[in-house]
Amino acid sequence: MNKTYGVALLGAGRMGLEHARTLLGIGEAQVVAVADPVTQAAHRAASLLRAEKVYAEPEAAIADPNVEAVVIVTPTDTHARLIEMASLAGKAVFCEKPVAQDLAETRRVMALVEERGVPFQIGFQRRYDPPYAQAKAAIEAGEIGEVEQFIAVMRDPAPPTLDYLQVSGGIFLDQSIHDIDCARFLVGEVEEVLAWGAVRVDPAIGEIGDVDTTNLSLRFANGALGVIQNSRRAVYGYDVRTEVFGSRGKLVMDATPKTPLWRYANGISADHYHFFMDRFKEAYRLELEAFFRFLATGQRPTPGTQDALESLRIALAATKSLKEKRPVRLEEVV
Repeated sequence: MNKTYGVALLGAGRMGLEHARTLLGIGEAQVVAVADPVTQAAHRAASLLRAEKVYAEPEAAIADPNVEAVVIVTPTDTHARLIEMASLAGKAVFCEKPVAQDLAETRRVMALVEERGVPFQIGFQRRYDPPYAQAKAAIEAGEIGEVEQFIAVMRDPAPPTLDYLQVSGGIFLDQSIHDIDCARFLVGEVEEVLAWGAVRVDPAIGEIGDVDTTNLSLRFANGALGVIQNSRRAVYGYDVRTEVFGSRGKLVMDATPKTPLWRYANGISADHYHFFMDRFKEAYRLELEAFFRFLATGQRPTPGTQDALESLRIALAATKSLKEKRPVRLEEVV
């Protein structure tokens, strides 16, 4: 009989509710506690999950003796502290990205996770999206030969609020980091970056010291080259596409219609995903299913501590490149 793990959902906002709906369908997960300082949100998620306990503070949920694993969907600036607490308590951790915006703090907390031997998975959900997972398998099987180029595009339908952007760490840490993780996942380690950025969407974004439109060039350790393009605005909805080009062909993870229906009349039209939670709904389910499968089988969860650390290093190198207007080698970011 499969083991069931007592779970605490830490954070019951928009993304927390998405994970709550997923947890309902995972047989190995029994959510016993929900924690969120917003009482109404906590009780809404607890009701959905039929969780018996509701806590105002996530620390109390971590300390609950019936909790064996935590799913962290709290504000970014709380992640490192909660991962540390859960690790010291010997509880498995699934955490939305990032661990922290600071490399030293991320390194410290990830070292603690390794030292305590606690299962840890970071929420880079695209690795579990079927097209990306199949592309990874095809690349490893040599289907496209030696990888030569990587291209990724991600554009959000509209910028977040300025309050959010002021604490986000900047576009490379907040938005580009998903494409950065895909670059590592599909091609390999990055050794040098060159970033360009502009304010093309909202002058207020520039006034807080950020940009909303970027091109990021990557030089991989294996010799391949890459480009990541990001924008905070796409008037037609969420736009995410990735291409890996090799000596024997290429793989394209394209922006598919939300509904597999094309209309041919006065022109050609189809519907479109409006936001990332919609586009990657299946990936969010698959990553949590994988987390509990890893726990059940004793395997090491992936993406793990090194992935959390290295993707942050690349994002920080990109930020440094943008500010200093020069190429930055990863070895400079320590």
